[in-house]
Amino acid sequence: MSRELVILPPTATVGDAVSEMHRRQVGSILVLQDGQLAGIFTERDVVRALSLDAGAPRQALSDWMTHNPQTISPDAPVDDALDLMLERGFRHLPVTQGRELVGMVSMRDLSRAAAEES
Repeated sequence: MSRELVILPPTATVGDAVSEMHRRQVGSILVLQDGQLAGIFTERDVVRALSLDAGAPRQALSDWMTHNPQTISPDAPVDDALDLMLERGFRHLPVTQGRELVGMVSMRDLSRAAAEES
């Protein structure tokens, strides 16, 4: 799990998010509003936005993000996180403890953890 989170507000633009994703070398942005997780914006959302609307880079993340994303707790077993991500087609999964955002787990993180457990 990564604790170094890349966060933007829902008013940031798609272009802002893409620039930040490139700069930080990440595949997703967590979108927080009033300190709470409001959404997630991923590489797949970039492709969807640009393929559907040439003006998307100037539009707000809130127009394109996944609202109220699925989360998992930090004490969940690796297999549970992996099963959820495979079942739902996620590559990034926010980690929350109660209502507090504490991290992000990626498919790459889970692959490494599974390999270490073997």
